[in-house]
Amino acid sequence: MTEATPYADPEARWRAVLARDRGADGAFYCAVRSTGVYCRPSCPSRRPGRQNVTFFDTSEDATAAGFRACLRCRPENVSADQQLVATVVHLIESTETEPTLNELAAETGVSASHLQRTFKRATGLSPREYAASLRGRRFRDRLREGGSVTDAVYDSGFGSTRAAYEGARTVLAMRPSAYKQGGRGERIAYAYAEGPGGPMLVAATAVGVCAVYLGEGNDLVSKLLAEFPNAALQHDPAAMSEHVEAVRGALAAGGAVPALAMDARGTAFQLRVWTALRSIPRGETRTYSQIAELIGQPQAARAVARACAANPLALLVPCHRVVRSDGGLGGYRWGLDLKKALLETEGERQ
Repeated sequence: MTEATPYADPEARWRAVLARDRGADGAFYCAVRSTGVYCRPSCPSRRPGRQNVTFFDTSEDATAAGFRACLRCRPENVSADQQLVATVVHLIESTETEPTLNELAAETGVSASHLQRTFKRATGLSPREYAASLRGRRFRDRLREGGSVTDAVYDSGFGSTRAAYEGARTVLAMRPSAYKQGGRGERIAYAYAEGPGGPMLVAATAVGVCAVYLGEGNDLVSKLLAEFPNAALQHDPAAMSEHVEAVRGALAAGGAVPALAMDARGTAFQLRVWTALRSIPRGETRTYSQIAELIGQPQAARAVARACAANPLALLVPCHRVVRSDGGLGGYRWGLDLKKALLETEGERQ
């Protein structure tokens, strides 16, 4: 195990600020020279320019340097639990071998049960699930960078090729060798249909539907190309007719979300959220907090919102049925006007 010094690299800290990473709260503080204010990494205020930012390890250091605490995120009030989560994230991300729960507890000086409970409440994942998700993301990134699948397996922290292939299914949706080549050798068929508010693209691999995108046609194909730049994309309306009709069924009055084979890629947490979304009946909504409670992570409402934003299967995974606790629409990958129209069509909002 390494010394618990989270986010020691300034660029890692800056990435955490850009991502508004709540797990980094308490690990360091972001000070803005142009305003004289310091914040938590997760502060929802407008992001500053990188050239104006400096970092401090503690709020006391920031204050001593002449910066005042942000009135919005109250960085001086970071809790001990937030500092614990930040430390655990660092320990997981900075070790080649996944630390056990007991090792993390010993390193941070708390009980294993308290660590597990605190970490899961803050991130929506257990430390083990977080580590597995991290391995999957690293594996995907190494494959995209080039080199052999074997190198990617061990560089990303998998102990064996078998473990990598078993764990890769949820983040790659295809064989690692094919993903490494941008989908080379994989056939992805797609077709256009009239969707709510304009064109809709439905795409599928041999496993099932991998994308339902809403918007302008050319832009939608470019999204597939960006994810699988070397896949054999084929405009094949005949082959996609069953998939397209199933998606249309989800739009029809009284239509239920169809039982259709899907080939979605996501982290363990995202998949749990997407599964929960499919249980929301037509004509009803749930809040982000309610979905968080449904998956057993009542403090993970923001993480639920991020999972909704990453949903690649519009309509089939009805993320448009999730709204804010105050009644606001929240966000929607395909635009708030379309989200409002979908809810009105389904009878939730008149």
